[in-house]
Amino acid sequence: MNKVPFKGVIAYPVTPFDKNENVDLLLFRKQVERLITAGCHGIAPLGSTGVMPYLNDTEKEELTETCIQQVNGRVPTLVGVSNLTTERTVYHAQFAEKAGATAVMIIPMSYWKLTDDEIVQHYDTVASKISIPIMAYNNPATGGVDMSPALLKRLLEIPNVTMIKESTGDIQRMYYLRKELGEEVAFYNGSNPLALAAFSAGANGWCTAAPNLIPELNIALYEAVQENDLEKAQRIFYKQVDLLKFIVAKGLPRSIKAGLDLLGINGGHFKGPLQPLNEAEIHELNMILSAIKREV
Repeated sequence: MNKVPFKGVIAYPVTPFDKNENVDLLLFRKQVERLITAGCHGIAPLGSTGVMPYLNDTEKEELTETCIQQVNGRVPTLVGVSNLTTERTVYHAQFAEKAGATAVMIIPMSYWKLTDDEIVQHYDTVASKISIPIMAYNNPATGGVDMSPALLKRLLEIPNVTMIKESTGDIQRMYYLRKELGEEVAFYNGSNPLALAAFSAGANGWCTAAPNLIPELNIALYEAVQENDLEKAQRIFYKQVDLLKFIVAKGLPRSIKAGLDLLGINGGHFKGPLQPLNEAEIHELNMILSAIKREV
């Protein structure tokens, strides 16, 4: 087992729906293919951008299989399998493994506040039922649980929990992960506006929906970091920072779908209660994308 199969830009496709709120698998295939063709280093379906919590089991399974089939081994796949219960998380993790996923990503979702011991048991149980690596995903804004660095350290003691995705937006967390847990710990940035800072802190990769709109800039940033060219990395980062802030502030699924439409690419429809951006927001996004196009 390759315990750390990801590096670079890990792209999150949106989940497109038709007008009747059915998943549009054909359009999903096209969107995944765009990300691969653009040079993304990994594909991660069923994340926040893919509105995973709004999908039923059948939809999750169809999207998992469709993504893995479309990728066809060209890059590694990271499938989101999170659920409120351990039993359903195990179910989706096992399904993803059987479908051919490279690894799975799990965020502890909670209605009641979970204790650290409950979270550790949750991950340990899932890990015991699969053989592929697990990325522990910390995003209190969406999952309702903030996993402390000390808790993340405990999770890494579970054999196939080998990666951490940190999305709190706190760069100090990333410094801690590198300094306290050592250079062998693989951590990934999930906070778009911190892309440059996270790479500087030692992040292995950047988990992001931005490649749906600006893959060239996202990949160029990673390559500049690999070249140890800070001036070039800064220049590339500042070209995209306004967009990175916008898509986070307005919501990833809504922003990415609107952006795809503005680029002349069908972004698909939504499943309620999500609604499209309003006219003012679309205008603002169009201005940002136009400015990026002029600079590139």
